[in-house]
Amino acid sequence: MRCMSDDHTHVQEFFTARAADWDRRFPDDGPAYAAAVAELGLREGGRVLDAGCGTGRALPALRAAVGRSGVVLGADLTPAMLREAARAGRNRDGALLLTDVAALPLRSSSLDAVFAAGLIAHLPQPGENLRELRRVVRPGGVLALFHPVGRAALAARQGRRLTPDDLRAEPNLRALLTGAGWRMTSYVDEDTRFLALAVRDA
Repeated sequence: MRCMSDDHTHVQEFFTARAADWDRRFPDDGPAYAAAVAELGLREGGRVLDAGCGTGRALPALRAAVGRSGVVLGADLTPAMLREAARAGRNRDGALLLTDVAALPLRSSSLDAVFAAGLIAHLPQPGENLRELRRVVRPGGVLALFHPVGRAALAARQGRRLTPDDLRAEPNLRALLTGAGWRMTSYVDEDTRFLALAVRDA
């Protein structure tokens, strides 16, 4: 793994401090993750990456979607989060990679889809980082940017107000994705979930 920037160090410190209690803080998110994974349209034998997988809550649903013949990878920057994923047994559903999603050790066009829960707010260079996710996905492959609560609910939880420059606001996110070589095909922002789907342009 390459030398980390201050942004990466901050992200790692943030999640390291929360890793042990992460799943206990959000015990009811499983169905929301499964529903979001279902919208990727994965098939038996598919290849998928959970980018910024954390404790691996999406990995069981991703494995169920691609079956035993498929490939499921979970990539995260924070060792403590991956340790919790393994402790929960989720390493049985996908291979865990300690790596920066901004520089993935994967071949170009090698995946059918990328699932990313809560990732975009932690990307130091969102446009460049989304281009790296595009690199590893085949043309026509899918990206899902997910959060188990919507923007307003998350802002309320964090004690802040939504502003027009919010990265996940539909016009901002659409422009960001377009600039990175993705075409947004669906956008849902409800109290109970946030899900933006995009297809990799040829």
